[in-house]
Amino acid sequence: MTILSSATLPDARPTHELLSPAGGPEAFRAALAAGADAIYCGMGSFNARRKATNFTDDAFETACREAHLAGARVYVTVNIVIKESELPRALALIERCTVLGADAFIIQDWGLFAAVRALMPTVETHISTQANIHDARGTRWCRDAGADRVTLSRELSVAEIAQIHEAVPDVDLEVFAHGSICFSYSGICLLSSFACAGRSANRGMCAQPCRLPYELVDENTGRVLTPAGRERALCPRDTNTSEMLEALLGAGAHALKLEGRMKAPDYVFAVTDAYRRALDDAEAGRQPAATERATRARQLKRCFNRDFTHAYQDGRSDDDMMSYERSNNRGQTVGEVMGFAPRRARTKGESMRDAARGAKGLARIRLDEPVGAGDLLELRHDREPDRFLTGLVRADAPAGSTIEVEVARPMPVGCTVRLIRSQHALDVAAAALKRPVARKRAVDVTVTARLGEPFTVTLTCADDPAQTATATGFVVEAARSRAVTADDLVEHVGRMGSSPFEAASFDIALDEGAGMGFSAVHRVRADACAALEEAVLAPHRARAAALDGLDIDEGLAAMRLAQRPGACTVGGTDPVICALATTLEAAEAARAAGATRLYLPTDVLDEAGVTPDEAQRRGLIPVLDEVSRACDLSRLDRWVLPGAPVAVGTISELALAAERGAAAELRSCIPVHNTLARDFLAAQGARGAWLSPELTLAELEEILPASPLVPGIMVYGRPRVMTSEHCILQVADACYHNCARCALRRRELSLRNIDGKRFPVRTDAHGRSRLYTDRPVDLTPQLPQLIGAGVERLLVDGTLLSAEELSGEVARVRRALDALRRGQRPGPREPGSFAGCLFVGVD
Repeated sequence: MTILSSATLPDARPTHELLSPAGGPEAFRAALAAGADAIYCGMGSFNARRKATNFTDDAFETACREAHLAGARVYVTVNIVIKESELPRALALIERCTVLGADAFIIQDWGLFAAVRALMPTVETHISTQANIHDARGTRWCRDAGADRVTLSRELSVAEIAQIHEAVPDVDLEVFAHGSICFSYSGICLLSSFACAGRSANRGMCAQPCRLPYELVDENTGRVLTPAGRERALCPRDTNTSEMLEALLGAGAHALKLEGRMKAPDYVFAVTDAYRRALDDAEAGRQPAATERATRARQLKRCFNRDFTHAYQDGRSDDDMMSYERSNNRGQTVGEVMGFAPRRARTKGESMRDAARGAKGLARIRLDEPVGAGDLLELRHDREPDRFLTGLVRADAPAGSTIEVEVARPMPVGCTVRLIRSQHALDVAAAALKRPVARKRAVDVTVTARLGEPFTVTLTCADDPAQTATATGFVVEAARSRAVTADDLVEHVGRMGSSPFEAASFDIALDEGAGMGFSAVHRVRADACAALEEAVLAPHRARAAALDGLDIDEGLAAMRLAQRPGACTVGGTDPVICALATTLEAAEAARAAGATRLYLPTDVLDEAGVTPDEAQRRGLIPVLDEVSRACDLSRLDRWVLPGAPVAVGTISELALAAERGAAAELRSCIPVHNTLARDFLAAQGARGAWLSPELTLAELEEILPASPLVPGIMVYGRPRVMTSEHCILQVADACYHNCARCALRRRELSLRNIDGKRFPVRTDAHGRSRLYTDRPVDLTPQLPQLIGAGVERLLVDGTLLSAEELSGEVARVRRALDALRRGQRPGPREPGSFAGCLFVGVD
């Protein structure tokens, strides 16, 4: 006979994956309790949230065990660029975490990725969104290199995700479904490094300068173009795709990622829980009732948020995605202030206004949404956003009612009231954390009680029938008094207590008249639970055992010995002066001043009517964008010619260059911070590399000797610190959505921060903005050290220079080189410039 329990539990492993964040053990258990299919977290210092609590080894091992028993997976983020000296420790971390129970690793650095694939081929690798992958060709390249999953850029639309999945169906695609959005394309943002004393986003120490106020300034007139209430030009709202999961799943998204490794357990639980219910509905094809949708929306609004958007998923990047007026938690709007009553009585001769001013009292609030006792409310005047205060709700109250909240001072009638901390969310998360087992796994129970045969209990994971275990015990005998019933066995075998399992269904094979002691039944059931635990954990132990005998130092040494033949040698070539120009006139001026390699963006060449063949004949090297989405390929791909040099800004462009036999030079937005990345990318077809402005001189000296790539570095110019899909100029509130004809983008504009620093901003004809450092980098005084380290190409970046200025800077570099050849020192650094990160480095 078969008896089904009342529980509604899945019959098979989820088709898709809800991936939740955990900055520490409590958030981990909250995610697990709320229904996450997988949880990502950090260990050590090689992750993009180094300020999170992260985990000790013991806590991580315990978390992995609990997750695996619950049927969830665990990923470790190693999603930063890795310095040469850090490679052994980063690999040791991956080995250690695998032994402790990690299922996969999320990786940005190509050198670390190559080492893991070579030394630990059984380890699952996921490409981080920090690697800036956003088209099918780049995704296919990652798959061919050995990646099991690719985390796509946040900027992609549902249609683009579908296009990638259709072209590369055999690799998992992970997309961001909820939480904070980086304003810049991930992995190519240097703003924190240059604006916040070396706190690099690519090293896990982003200071989030994008959330601060800025003014858009016309450099020629000094006029501020930012209207009041739009001060945060770089501050997006948070992504919320809870109402469009069916579209994402239909597009081929396998993993839905929830952002928030710096968030508290109550946030992680509430967001995971809301998305768990939404994903279950989407997978089942159910349309939730209006009340359920409203409950989910309220639950998400009452978590930390900067208001919500799904503009990118819709294929838009307009003002709908921006939180111009504030960067902190908005919570949920629940009502407005109707009045204020001071607590103390007026003194004789004192006006009501004077008595109320500065006095603690009760704000009377009309509610549009329900609130609960302990909820924290924010009262803020929309016309005076800096004037606000908070107060606690004393008792539960429904929508439509009026409540009084004690506040420190009066607030004007009409002030917006928001719920910014939910006591209910705190209580629910706290209760989940107190559970002995965060989440129990559903099992199908088979009981065999045949007279004369051993009593047998078989447990099979409902979501993975391959995971099963059987325990046998006493021999079943005829009853001496009352015979055992099937209901008795369901009750006693189903008491799984503190085990990590709970019964989903029962299949009972019971002979009539059989009798047994229930304590003996309990022992067999306990043995079956213990055996199933071992069966569930066995694959993870086998994966750890596969790393036995690994010698990381020996493996690294072997990889370094296997460099490509024909590697460059330090100091073997006379340095070449290169120039990046934004007009043909500037390029020719730079050539006349001594530059022998001339680089121009493809948009400049297109506007000038120069064809790819003509550019090759004239010695003009095309510079491809650091973004190459499907919509960009038709204008970018034609510049990649067999045998011709081309500067590539994405992995997709490198893949095309290798396919066509072009001489690809990696732009600095493809980071090369260690020798393994250098050699791996050379093996993938790169011929040269423009090195990251985040590298120090000492780090250059480590990675340049015997390089198979011709190394170059920008010796003068302003590094690009951001590239955004959203046009920064929209903050002026004057956009008419015709980028090609926009007069504003042709003006010299900058963002001025609260310290008075000005960061030039330029928007191209495709609506993408680029932000540059507040002052130029000048490395000409360090030419002896740079050339001694092995740098062979010296770039003067004229992106923000006139033809005359570019010519002058090229001539200055040429004079510095001439001085070196005469045995003299180069001239001093140009006034107003600095050495960038060359000596101070980044964290």
